[in-house]
Amino acid sequence: MLIKNRNLFRLTRFILLKLPLLFRFFARFRKPQKRLLIIKTDAIGDYILFRNFIELTKLSETYKGYKIDVLGNVLWRDIALKYDKAYVDEFIFIKANLLYDAPLQTLKLGWQLFANNYEVTLQPTYTRTFINDGLAGLTAAKQIIGFESDNESIAERYKTKTDTFYTSRLLLPENAYFEFERSKFFFESVLQQSLSINATNIITVSSEVRQGIVIVPSAGILKRCWEAEKFLELIKLILKHTSHTLYLEGGPSTIIFADHLKDEIATKRVIDLTGKTTLPEMIELIGNAALLIANETSAIHIAVAVKTQSVCVMGGGHFERFSPYPEYFESRPVCVYQKMDCYYCNWNCIYKVAEDEPYPCIGNISVDSVWQAVSPLLLQ
Repeated sequence: MLIKNRNLFRLTRFILLKLPLLFRFFARFRKPQKRLLIIKTDAIGDYILFRNFIELTKLSETYKGYKIDVLGNVLWRDIALKYDKAYVDEFIFIKANLLYDAPLQTLKLGWQLFANNYEVTLQPTYTRTFINDGLAGLTAAKQIIGFESDNESIAERYKTKTDTFYTSRLLLPENAYFEFERSKFFFESVLQQSLSINATNIITVSSEVRQGIVIVPSAGILKRCWEAEKFLELIKLILKHTSHTLYLEGGPSTIIFADHLKDEIATKRVIDLTGKTTLPEMIELIGNAALLIANETSAIHIAVAVKTQSVCVMGGGHFERFSPYPEYFESRPVCVYQKMDCYYCNWNCIYKVAEDEPYPCIGNISVDSVWQAVSPLLLQ
């Protein structure tokens, strides 16, 4: 929870904690519509792991005939509109973290949600946040269902109060740790049926022959990135041992790396697409590639969903929650990591490193170990 202005946050806090009680009172005097809201405002990778459950909810007997809306993150807007529009009646896209310092915007959004007169609100993210809890409460829906959750992203003093907004809080089984399995448990509980889904899936326009290697050396947080110099060494090895074309993909931090690479390697076999493609275009690129190599980012989850083989260079902050994938995923990534005693730290690193250096669990990964994972896949 990033707060820049304490006074503005106090107003937002009042809206999130007090108005749900008032809205709940007024909701007693109206008949809710057959309308359901799913709140899912986390990152792109989280959405890739979750999105197939929207279709299952739309087609379920439990919510047959319901309008289904999704309150989501503007970061994955293009993905949702291209691949999931058929199952959603209305998308509402926000930047959730910015609402803490925007009480007027929060109030307007809360009123919009209340006015939509939802019968059911679902908050399927296990790691609840104060803003999502507050928005769920502001819907004043007849049923508001979420997880019991922990305090990773919400202070206990707020969680104690927002717990009361939920009509049902699900207890997550200990064996449901992988993020996809958490969503599956949630929707099986809500839909009251067993779901046969055992993998994520994105249907792309596939070519007959998969060609090219996509490399995404960036990540949302710099400290979770394998060093650019190591990626450069890896790229040189790939160019030496294969005839594949390499495509550089990623966000702003990747542009800096791509510019550096141009000075180091003069070849037409490396095509710089950093900052030049939309998310759907990147998905289609990965869907037609022979291989993806990336940090533990959304690109890895995209590769799994489009059935492209991939190599993931990863640390231990959320080990086994997002990667490595369970063995039943046929297109699961090959994960390269250097396991340490401090794994499962939720990225609360106990080591002090410079601002431009990765966490030790990532920095300790050698080029050779990644090459050992990549080289067998180049022959397939």
